[in-house]
Amino acid sequence: MSKLKKQFEAAVADSKKLPAKPSNDVLLQLYALYKQGNEGDVEGKRPGFTDMVGRAKYDAWAAIKGTSTDDAMKRYVELVESLKG
Repeated sequence: MSKLKKQFEAAVADSKKLPAKPSNDVLLQLYALYKQGNEGDVEGKRPGFTDMVGRAKYDAWAAIKGTSTDDAMKRYVELVESLKG
């Protein structure tokens, strides 16, 4: 396992133990970077307007389409570190 992958997995664990719950915008960033780091670009249809949470998640992930998985993992690690205070 690469050093970056280990850092990413540690940051995922740390994200569940943050001292304060991040804002919804930050949570969406974390979600998008996590998905991009694990799965790559978003696929499938955008959820309908009745699924506002699913739609927000999809939009956040789609906004970083084209970002490499390594770059997404690095950005995720940096964001979690900044939230740890």
